[in-house]
Amino acid sequence: MNDERIQQLIRFVQEEPGEPFNVYALAMEFINGQPAQARLYFDQLLVEYPDYLPTYYHAAALYAELDERDRAAELYDKGILLAQAQNKQKTFLELKRAQQAFEDDDDD
Repeated sequence: MNDERIQQLIRFVQEEPGEPFNVYALAMEFINGQPAQARLYFDQLLVEYPDYLPTYYHAAALYAELDERDRAAELYDKGILLAQAQNKQKTFLELKRAQQAFEDDDDD
């Protein structure tokens, strides 16, 4: 985690409040070192920018890692539907594969 980059991203969020990528970048910056903070940013994205497709893959994986399996499953489902609606085939396939691995993990 790079504190200087985090401060820069926070400035970007303040300067461009309607740009979801800046919030997404903050979430990704925190995902490994401070997952609770990443979760806050993912939740913000899901509420304020529900059509921002990149959120769903990483948010679902984070919820699965936090053992919030119902929320993870919900996010995989929503992301898959959104990818279909946006005609994003590559993202659709990535989400389907991740969802399958998530469900297979549940079977163990």
